[in-house]
Amino acid sequence: MSEGRDDPEVFWVDPKLRGIFPLDHFHISRSLARRMRRGGFGVSVNADFEGVLRGCADREDTWISGVIHDLYMQLHRLGHAHSLEVWMESELVGGVYGVTLGRAFFGESMFSRRTDASKIALAYLVDRLKLAGFTLFDTQFITPHLASLGAIEIPRARYHLLLEEALQGQADFTAPDLPQSPSDVIQRNTQTS
Repeated sequence: MSEGRDDPEVFWVDPKLRGIFPLDHFHISRSLARRMRRGGFGVSVNADFEGVLRGCADREDTWISGVIHDLYMQLHRLGHAHSLEVWMESELVGGVYGVTLGRAFFGESMFSRRTDASKIALAYLVDRLKLAGFTLFDTQFITPHLASLGAIEIPRARYHLLLEEALQGQADFTAPDLPQSPSDVIQRNTQTS
């Protein structure tokens, strides 16, 4: 992370309480399920990584500095950083990006330019992680938005055990085909309400 957009320093964060999404407890609300069934959006993977990165940094206060932007672009070119994009009328309206190691996905940031676009991105992301065999979805910190979707905080020691286990295997973020319909994503998430 960095302290801000213009900060040249980069530092690691290992909080006492770590945010994660238990992949079998992602919560799709009734209103989000209705929105997804209504359609009118498209989803892609790695089609515009830099667009997602820029969308995530496009806010008044951001930790995504120029240095971090360049490092994530390098990780993407090396096949370690990935994005999931949400499109409406050929416009990038939301997305999420992160880094993969073994069976761990480290969610770095997300953005939304239309109502529910980031929630749609997360629903498709969680579905993709399940299909591809990931076991850990790290969110670093919890926000009220993430908690409403099922993210939890766990102690650092427990997180380190889950991370060690996830690093023992392999998963391929690019392997599974995206579901053909939003209903597939909704159906595979056990916490639909």
